[in-house]
Amino acid sequence: MLSLYLSGDKNFWVIFLVIFLRYVILASIAFLIFYVLRRKTVFFKKIQPKLPFKKDYAREIIFSVITAFVFASIGYIVFATPVSKYTQTYWDFREHSVGYFVFSIVLMLLVHDAYFYWTHRWMHRRSVYRIVHRVHHISTNPSPWAAMAFHPIESVIEGGVVALFAFLFPVHPVAIGIFLLLMMMYNVYGHLGYELYPKGFSSSRLGKWINTSVNHNMHHQTIQGNYGLYFLWWDRWMGTLNPSYDENFEAVKSRTAVDAQSHPN
Repeated sequence: MLSLYLSGDKNFWVIFLVIFLRYVILASIAFLIFYVLRRKTVFFKKIQPKLPFKKDYAREIIFSVITAFVFASIGYIVFATPVSKYTQTYWDFREHSVGYFVFSIVLMLLVHDAYFYWTHRWMHRRSVYRIVHRVHHISTNPSPWAAMAFHPIESVIEGGVVALFAFLFPVHPVAIGIFLLLMMMYNVYGHLGYELYPKGFSSSRLGKWINTSVNHNMHHQTIQGNYGLYFLWWDRWMGTLNPSYDENFEAVKSRTAVDAQSHPN
């Protein structure tokens, strides 16, 4: 959304296009590198030693298009209708310092992480899961295209965090655009199917608090635990981190090309 807010354009279709293109560009880059160009050379490092089916890619993209519509609708309502008068959104950079601008991005990441953990955990309640969250979990072996593959109701919940920011504290739309770009990058990484952090990272002093692709992939496989987004402190504090996470992380990062010979997919 960064270019949208820089231009000041509030047209619904421009908002939709920016959201959708952000998803398509980032997911395409990840997919092209790991699933096409370098597939043969990096496949032995894949978290789950198999590829999703083509129908999985199609489903993920279709639901992501729907999600883009929902996200665009929320953005349009919050920033381009009379509702905006009741938010704390500011458009003049001079209203707050550069330091606050940077701080607001960090604050959004922290608030979003807490928001995501608790809404995500709530969506795993049996009654809610069957109706809403199951759509995302059909991808038991997710690809980068799964980053926005949500049921429309879940899309409203996920996109609602932007409205929350606008009402909670002063925030510039460009800061929101940067936050959304970082969010999508980490979301694509979380569903990548490959681990980018180095061996030993999950048990390091810093790494034990940072979410990883292995961690989220385990969530898609087991459908329980590992509810965090950017960080792991909520999972650790609330006892919802899968106890075999570190072991699985090291197993994935310790694989060699020889290990892939029995998985010729």
